[in-house]
Amino acid sequence: MTRTILDLTGLKCPLPALKTRKALKPLKAGDQLEVHCTDPLSVIDIPNLIRETGDKVEITERNEARIVFLVEKSDAP
Repeated sequence: MTRTILDLTGLKCPLPALKTRKALKPLKAGDQLEVHCTDPLSVIDIPNLIRETGDKVEITERNEARIVFLVEKSDAP
């Protein structure tokens, strides 16, 4: 299992979701992607994206400065 950090601070919708999707593709089941965002819409967009991909997501940090998601790649096709 590996953890990759994806820094998307400063990017606005839809770029955080698009770049998260692209970063998830090469990961293997059990790998984790830690996504750092500043766009307030990412709290909607990224969980919706992960619901589509079948992976698991949780918000691990949310404050006025940033939002951090931890996404775990599942073995779903």
